[in-house]
Amino acid sequence: MYKTAIFWFRNDLRLHDNPALMAAIAQSESLIPVYCINPADYAPTAYGFPRVGTFRAQFLLESLFNLRQNLQKLGSDLIVYTDKPENCINELSNKFRTEAVFYSEEITDEEQKVEKRLKNKLEKHDFHAIPTNTLLQKSDLPFAISDLPLIFTDFRKVVEERNLFPNALAAPTVIPKLPAQIQRGDIPNLHRLGINPKPLSEKSVLPFKGGESAGLERLQHYLDSDAISTYKETRNGLLGADYSAKFSPWLAIGCLSARQIYGAVKQYEKEKIANDSTYWMIFELLWRDYFRFLAEKAGNDLFKLPGIQHRDYKWKQDEYLIEMLFHAQTGIPFIDANLRELLETGWMSNRGRQNVASFFSKHLELDWRIGAAFFEAMLIDYDVCSNYGNWQYVSGVGNDPRNRMFNILKQGKDYDPQGKFVKLWIPELKRIPPAFVHQPWNLPLRELNIASVKLGNTYPNPVIQFGEKAPDLSKGKKKKK
Repeated sequence: MYKTAIFWFRNDLRLHDNPALMAAIAQSESLIPVYCINPADYAPTAYGFPRVGTFRAQFLLESLFNLRQNLQKLGSDLIVYTDKPENCINELSNKFRTEAVFYSEEITDEEQKVEKRLKNKLEKHDFHAIPTNTLLQKSDLPFAISDLPLIFTDFRKVVEERNLFPNALAAPTVIPKLPAQIQRGDIPNLHRLGINPKPLSEKSVLPFKGGESAGLERLQHYLDSDAISTYKETRNGLLGADYSAKFSPWLAIGCLSARQIYGAVKQYEKEKIANDSTYWMIFELLWRDYFRFLAEKAGNDLFKLPGIQHRDYKWKQDEYLIEMLFHAQTGIPFIDANLRELLETGWMSNRGRQNVASFFSKHLELDWRIGAAFFEAMLIDYDVCSNYGNWQYVSGVGNDPRNRMFNILKQGKDYDPQGKFVKLWIPELKRIPPAFVHQPWNLPLRELNIASVKLGNTYPNPVIQFGEKAPDLSKGKKKKK
């Protein structure tokens, strides 16, 4: 039993189903819950945009406020520092003579380097890194991470056959007291982080609000509305709050636990219906787990240009094309509409993400890492493993054995046949007939004038020209290790 210990919150901003927090509670007489806001996370990237954008930062700050409220209900509090974790935790340790640090395990390079620097400063402390962010427990897998199958289906079949799904832990009812005279610190606003506030567009599919309480409310709403019963049929939608579950923002920073979602879905199946859609929700949680385990296996190959497949493609870094993409001015309506939604809300549908990533990497042959970094900044549900794993998957350097390429025009017509999504986000095209909204350049000049659209002026010309079929994808050679 430790007299005084620190619980370091990371991407686990919740009380329910938090094994690391429960371990800290069980082994501490006094416990200091702390969150460190690292200013380096808010600095500009090498590509010219901030590493953390407005909506992602706002969602995090809201989550911290809610976590503080929930801790206060149990007689504790959230201690907040705006500094590097190794500095603020070291300061707390010196002030209050702590003996141990408990935290959730992270498996990617930057996070592990922070842990290493912290351990170097607190040499006499015990450190307890406990996995909290997956549905499956890594220790239960029937293979080592180094032997993780390269194909998701092989992984899924093994874990489903063995029924390796643990139950969620209940939230604590008591937390060890804080040391006397501890200062809780302020949760900063966006201005203090060097970020300009931006209002969420009224066209947003959901008024996303950060925090464990909001995440649990979203889970309950999705089940109570029975939207989950048709999830498989609607999950590729573009418009509305409930075409998909949209749990990912809360999952990304740990306001919701994957095991909590799994348990709620299984309860729904018992009480109402079990069908392909309820299964598909669990299937998606396994996808998320798989990308995390894959990231651990891949190490820094997750962030390298050749990817985990070591593919020697010839990538471009065309500044003009990148600028047009990041300002939603590509002249390809389905791409621009999805990018505008991202820029104005911090959200993009799964269908949109796949098409934008494919257009970026396969059609324009741009360095996929730049696209992944842009998503990292803008998405409120940014998760390092899923983001970089998915970008590699779509770009042909990851774990997609078929190396597919999306036909952007066909995708737009299939998933937005009347152009409602495009016209919502690109009102310049609202008078274009549905048959031409995805390729307005094919509309005769006279009808373009009637629709008050002048390509190259009121709406940009496309940055590339292509017809109904997507261009052929040349095979990349596998790079020698």
